[in-house]
Amino acid sequence: MKGFRFSAVEAAIKKPGRLDLALIFSDFPAQVAAVYTTNKVQAAPVIISRQRSQNGKCRALLVNSGNANACTGEQGMTDALECGRKTAEALGLSDEELLIASTGVIGQALPMERFRKGIQPLVDGLDHGTLDDVAKAIMTTDTFEKIERRSGEAGGKPYSIWGVAKGAGMIHPNMATMLSFLVTDAEVDGAFLKSAFTQAVDGSFNAITVDNDTSTNDTALIFANGAAGNPVIKAGTPEGAAFAALLHDLLLSLAKLIVKDGEGATKFVEIRVKGGATQADAKKAALAVANSMLVKTAFFGQDANWGRIIAAVGYSGAQVEQERVEILFDDVVMATGGIFAGGDAEAAGTRVLQQKEFKVTIDLKIGGGEAVVYTSDLTYDYVRINGDYRT
Repeated sequence: MKGFRFSAVEAAIKKPGRLDLALIFSDFPAQVAAVYTTNKVQAAPVIISRQRSQNGKCRALLVNSGNANACTGEQGMTDALECGRKTAEALGLSDEELLIASTGVIGQALPMERFRKGIQPLVDGLDHGTLDDVAKAIMTTDTFEKIERRSGEAGGKPYSIWGVAKGAGMIHPNMATMLSFLVTDAEVDGAFLKSAFTQAVDGSFNAITVDNDTSTNDTALIFANGAAGNPVIKAGTPEGAAFAALLHDLLLSLAKLIVKDGEGATKFVEIRVKGGATQADAKKAALAVANSMLVKTAFFGQDANWGRIIAAVGYSGAQVEQERVEILFDDVVMATGGIFAGGDAEAAGTRVLQQKEFKVTIDLKIGGGEAVVYTSDLTYDYVRINGDYRT
């Protein structure tokens, strides 16, 4: 990737033995676009980065795992600003050119001495660090690193888009408990970058759910530094459409990895609702099914209980006419006209649910609204992981 450098160190922010402090740095001024949590309780780094990213230009990102620096009052804001200031000074940047992100336990003060000791080694490591190091450093309950890469061309100049993400629990749309950071060496118009990124987030990170919880720290952002030397990519052009498609594809892949790594998850399920009165209605129904604890436990138990699904659709708030509803597990019709399909549907549906990945399609047969949400099952391990999270 032209013009970007990466670094990560072990600062023992929560406990020693793993990378937990990372840095992304652009050698050139970069356009930036970002989307943050919609939770009204927001961590200090979210408040700071939201303000700084509004001008659309930044050079670097400092991110840690192990501590969310959320609900830490004025001290948390002071600590976040100090971490950013010391890192910016070491990089030769102004404070406003550096964004901050954190993830981890809520309500605990940052271990500032560990941060202070880690910043200079972090900056010194920029010449030999990798994006893989960043992906490892931002993990919390994740069981694997989440990295995706795409490439494109504009004006005869090749460019790349790279991205990392973390997330496994507290995952719910608008936004989920996740961090995701993208870099591209493409030259992109700032306004177009913002709109394309926002739309891509809506179709990816805002279309996944693991446990119906939204965090205080969610941040997704992209840096575009133009080092590829291509003509500016703008809206309403073939190059713009191609860039937006690559961006959406990369983010959707990262989003799916988050669901597949859902805490304790054994199933990856696509919930597709079609025939809704509106797209918003279809999304309501899909989310109700995807977030239903009873539906998710049925997936885990491989129980073809379509009744739980139609019940969730019914309370979703979407316009529903029971006698029209059709439900399929992959291509197996479980219910039609709101009534059990009978015959061998139960056995065939159970076989579908025995797979690690499958699709549930719900046709409301009212209008043209359609929505897709990706979810996981709910397992014993989810309770174990979250019961032990702070210990």
